[in-house]
Amino acid sequence: MVKIKKLSNGLRVVLEEIPYVRSISLGIWVKNGSVNESEQLNGISHYIEHMMFKGTTRRTARDIAEEMDSVGGQINAYTTKEYTCYHTRTLDKHFDIALDVLSDMFLNSKFSDSDIKRELNVIIEEINMYEDSPEELVHELLQSEIWKNNSLGMPILGTEKTISTFDNKILKNYFEDNYRIDNTVISVTGNFKIDEMLTLLEKAFGGWNSKKVNMEENRPIEYYPNIFVKKKETEQLHLLLAFPSVKRNDPRKYVYTVFNTIFGGGMSSLLFQKIREEHGLTYSIYSYTSQYSDTGLFAIYAGMNPSQTKFVLQLIFEEIKLLKENGISETVLKKTKEQIISNFIIGSESTVNRMTSNGGSILLRGNIQKQEEVIDSIECVTMDDMQKVLDEVFDYSKMSICAVGKTDDIDFNKIINEVKE
Repeated sequence: MVKIKKLSNGLRVVLEEIPYVRSISLGIWVKNGSVNESEQLNGISHYIEHMMFKGTTRRTARDIAEEMDSVGGQINAYTTKEYTCYHTRTLDKHFDIALDVLSDMFLNSKFSDSDIKRELNVIIEEINMYEDSPEELVHELLQSEIWKNNSLGMPILGTEKTISTFDNKILKNYFEDNYRIDNTVISVTGNFKIDEMLTLLEKAFGGWNSKKVNMEENRPIEYYPNIFVKKKETEQLHLLLAFPSVKRNDPRKYVYTVFNTIFGGGMSSLLFQKIREEHGLTYSIYSYTSQYSDTGLFAIYAGMNPSQTKFVLQLIFEEIKLLKENGISETVLKKTKEQIISNFIIGSESTVNRMTSNGGSILLRGNIQKQEEVIDSIECVTMDDMQKVLDEVFDYSKMSICAVGKTDDIDFNKIINEVKE
């Protein structure tokens, strides 16, 4: 049973007691990511995430690492476009250590200028590493083009130019403005008693008093169809096709999940079987959906020899045409729904996954769907729903393309016009 409570300062906590496990997963979820940043402060959310691990008024960075390692615990964090999450996982008997370390990091990080300066080189290397990974880079470049007039299109890591300006004052001011009780959720899942956990969380976080800030509304997100090419000396050409899709709270998201699984979501998908298995043209090909608060994306990725670009695109468009003409069989639909439901149930047996699902749901949607509701939503997907997705998604007037690699001899506009006919 999931319990949603508030501490004395109003901080929301979501607790799920699972008495048959031996671990506890703890997460602090903050509704702040790159979408909340200005162009001048791009990358600051991710920078703050790094700085949380660099020492507090009580602990050094080494102390943080050694205390968690000494009990076999895990501690990590990540920043997305819309939120940041700090999380731990330990045996239940070591939870007090995890809570003390993570709450100390969250409430008492120093953000010293010497640490900030040292971490700058680390993050610049992270940016460079991303630049050297064209399969990752192509996704970021496409988003920066299609959402070029909105902060959603800005890179999570920022740029070397923006992050080089950060100092103690800038980081602390941003932290105080954007890390607030009203946009933070604590999520705990595992072997504990609800009342005892509430007492522990109250002691750790009940004294936190944050600023109340009237945040400006984000600008409406406008999608700009585009063809964007970045030349790089790589053996493979990394290609991404994208179409506007549904946002996070759209009830059709389950329909899109089922369709994506059929179309390009795994090794048995249509794209993988046709382009890799039958024709041997790619090592990696897949599709995926990205869902945000105010928009969404349906994308198709393929990595190939540049000389095979036209053929791969032709096969992708042929597969879309066949689906539009013939639809998806009842057998395939039924099998796919069972696959998704099975993966969902198996995944929910992990305390980390349950903590993540609970924390993210309360932070981003304000409620938690029961497992049965999710399963029913997937079960209710019909053949008509699949046809509607095909008609909604694959509107070529809204298609965007991004390519990274050796593109000198490739005219994408010409290829697209030829293979779509």
